[in-house]
Amino acid sequence: MMMKEAQDFHDESRALANILGRADDEALGKVTLFKGWTIEDVIAHLHMWNIAAGLTLEGRDKFQEFFTGVAKHLMAGKAHPQVQRLWLDETQNGLHGRALVTAWCDYCPELASRYASVDPGTRIAWAGPDMTTRSKMIARQMETWAHGQETFDVLGVARDEKDRIRNICHLGVTTYSWTFKNRQEDVPLPKPYVRLTAPSGAIWEWNEVQEDNAVIGDAVHFAQVVTQTRNIADTTLEARGANATRWMEIAQCFAGAPESPPAKGARRKA
Repeated sequence: MMMKEAQDFHDESRALANILGRADDEALGKVTLFKGWTIEDVIAHLHMWNIAAGLTLEGRDKFQEFFTGVAKHLMAGKAHPQVQRLWLDETQNGLHGRALVTAWCDYCPELASRYASVDPGTRIAWAGPDMTTRSKMIARQMETWAHGQETFDVLGVARDEKDRIRNICHLGVTTYSWTFKNRQEDVPLPKPYVRLTAPSGAIWEWNEVQEDNAVIGDAVHFAQVVTQTRNIADTTLEARGANATRWMEIAQCFAGAPESPPAKGARRKA
């Protein structure tokens, strides 16, 4: 049986692939509300890092070779879309347009299958600290869902959310301390109580119940805030107390330098 998280990644990728259908170059060139990326930029990003996730299963040296090349371009000041284009030109025979979408679609189930065949606790190399294969699949699902958001938005499509989003919500909760430390801020304690309503209607809870220190509301909205695809002001989430309020202002469940959430109204469905 496939590791649940690997299946969730597979299903998340398929949900995004399904809305692209037979999108032509004009559609793939649509500019999203995420940093001016096009839909093709989004797919290039997802495909490049999916390939990286496959390489790290082959060994630390394989991943390091990939990452050294990418880091060189990033440190030279190139933006992610530029780095992705260089990688596609240098290693993927200039893959672009519909052929890129097809390559990404074909590789997602292969990657999920490969991860499903290894122990979920196996540690693998990545850009930051080593991580388990289970954590890697959650991270790939999170990035697919988060970058998928701008694609759904620009196409004016409402995503049919499923309870696999719990992985992303859990990641959001467990990166509470990271959010503050990444900004060199003291971590305010206690951690807020989190109570979310899943797409299915189920109730998910984390941390000790506290009426005056809590984040309450819709699980999809919570995932949008911690992945910075929406400003909390554009959701129905309720943040109670100073700790919860500050967290929701800066929440960041992904690695890398501190990023600021989008301004109110900046990210929305067309």
